[in-house]
Amino acid sequence: MVSVAAGKPEDDNAFLEALGRRVRERREEAHLTRKRLAELSGLSERYLAQLESGDGNISILLIRRVADALACPLGQLVGDRSFDPEIVAALELLHGLRPEQRHEAILQLRQRFGESSRERSRRIALVGLRGAGKSTLGAKLAARLRVPFHELDQQIERELGASLGSIFSMYGQDTYREAEARVLDRLTRAHRRCVIATGGSLVLEPRTYELLRDRCFTVWLRATPEDHMDRVAAQGDLRPIRGREHAMAELRTILKQRERLYALADAVIDTSGADEEQSLERLLELIEATPSHQERAG
Repeated sequence: MVSVAAGKPEDDNAFLEALGRRVRERREEAHLTRKRLAELSGLSERYLAQLESGDGNISILLIRRVADALACPLGQLVGDRSFDPEIVAALELLHGLRPEQRHEAILQLRQRFGESSRERSRRIALVGLRGAGKSTLGAKLAARLRVPFHELDQQIERELGASLGSIFSMYGQDTYREAEARVLDRLTRAHRRCVIATGGSLVLEPRTYELLRDRCFTVWLRATPEDHMDRVAAQGDLRPIRGREHAMAELRTILKQRERLYALADAVIDTSGADEEQSLERLLELIEATPSHQERAG
């Protein structure tokens, strides 16, 4: 039903009246006159009077200016739900973060509690340094789950028709990074369920790592520098350390620099001191606890 007097739906009128009341209450709590609020917000005193009376309309950008002037979260003015103490506390915490921290916090909340969390957890992505066991454990995990396994670097080589060494020497890192993001996007769109072993440096590319964590349940396969070195050497692959002195010190430095990024993964499995079967069982136990696995088991 439409309100004849205002020419707007009654729900709209009720919203504006409640909004005006909350602005007025917050202004009075802050011991501000309407004139002072007008100075702080850059809006006219007459406009604020209309807003507080419920007669005026206001854009989200202007109400944000009012919220900033009142030093309160925007959500506290525009919705009754914001008066839930826990929601108010969460909004105030987000409000106090730096922009990059706020973005990270919202992403973490979306990944863990968003509607897509079950869909996301059907794809398992393994991150970590070379020698963590991503390829070996990833292939075995995929076989046990009966889902496709993809090694991202191999897919990039197929995409560009060259080995990784040739890609870096002929085209450079930028081409590799572009292909990495493109291939990851395609894989996660094409496969509802799969296991992906990522390159050790993927975490250094913020947008690609964000894409991975947004679409996959990520697991950091953590190991000691000694284990990383021993496993790489056992594979006969010395690309990360060939011709370099103090290889172990350099490896420790690389691991320390990336630990914060690897730790953003959804879960961590420590593979140090464990054989492949033990690490695989730990991975399977972890996967069984994810929402998508419980949903299928139910």
